[in-house]
Amino acid sequence: MFQVETLLDSIKWDDKGLAVAIAQNVDTGAILMQGFVNKEAIATTVSQRKATFYSRSRSQLWTKGETSNNFINIHDIFLDCDRDSIIYLGKPVGPTCHTGAETCYYTSLDDSINQQDAKDKLALSTLYSLESTISERKAEIEAPQNGKPSWTKRLLLDNNLLCSKIREEADELCRTLEENEDKSRAASEMADVLYHAMVLLAVKGVEMEDVLQILRQRFSQSGIEEKKSRVPKS
Repeated sequence: MFQVETLLDSIKWDDKGLAVAIAQNVDTGAILMQGFVNKEAIATTVSQRKATFYSRSRSQLWTKGETSNNFINIHDIFLDCDRDSIIYLGKPVGPTCHTGAETCYYTSLDDSINQQDAKDKLALSTLYSLESTISERKAEIEAPQNGKPSWTKRLLLDNNLLCSKIREEADELCRTLEENEDKSRAASEMADVLYHAMVLLAVKGVEMEDVLQILRQRFSQSGIEEKKSRVPKS
């Protein structure tokens, strides 16, 4: 606890004893929300491993999810180089925003300026933007088709085609190593592998977040231990 107190004393608190804390999804990297914290809020977060903030309007601590059960379970806490802001790196349980949105950041400024629909557009990374697009194509399959279907829709509708493309692209990726092709070629082939594999995940109803969570869980164990722990195929 002494080390925690020492770290807390090193933070540059404002004149009210507060600092900004940002909650970030440990798997997707999505920024979930922002709040204010004081020493007690961070100490509580460290001990209880649930994102806890300080309410300026109520002058008291509050734990995200204490009424909704949509907690943010904390995996790590980071301080920035100036020691005046904090990141709560955690796993959200359910939507973070009180509106029911996945995060509190779903309004695009660029879309607002261009007078486009600026609501319900999450601030997604490249990987999750791709996943979102594939999900949209999957949802469109049920609607009447006009004209030739997109490549993504063709893959979603044809398991044999999809699996053959994954095998083909994986082979081409390996050949960039075997034939000593340049880095850009390897990156291009890996992009093809990722895209087609993510279409397969969409078919199976698996989200990238599920995959990344498994990868994170494997960080703390050797490959041999991990393989032994796998559930045998039925």
